[in-house]
Amino acid sequence: MTITELKVNLASLNSADKAAAIEFLLQTVSNSSLGIKKTPGVCGGGDACVGNTRIPVWSLVNYRHLGANDGRILQDFPHLSAADLVNAWAYADAYPEEIETAIARNEAA
Repeated sequence: MTITELKVNLASLNSADKAAAIEFLLQTVSNSSLGIKKTPGVCGGGDACVGNTRIPVWSLVNYRHLGANDGRILQDFPHLSAADLVNAWAYADAYPEEIETAIARNEAA
């Protein structure tokens, strides 16, 4: 199924089913198998990081804002995988306010 097909299918759901779909998506995004971890005292006091690295999701998102595509990011961070980036983008999409706040906080520093 493509994202376009998913959008069409989601739009056709009633409110209760949409709420159930949102709950399901949130559970899958917050699942620890996502590969995104927050560790208090690490990376800005617990910023979301990729797997067992100290690479914050916000820094990858910011790099993307600066024009880097996934290929460039993987080239510059050779220990990351394409799956790591998929997880980072999914996390960023699920928590945009958290990511934008972290970017702003770190740009001000």
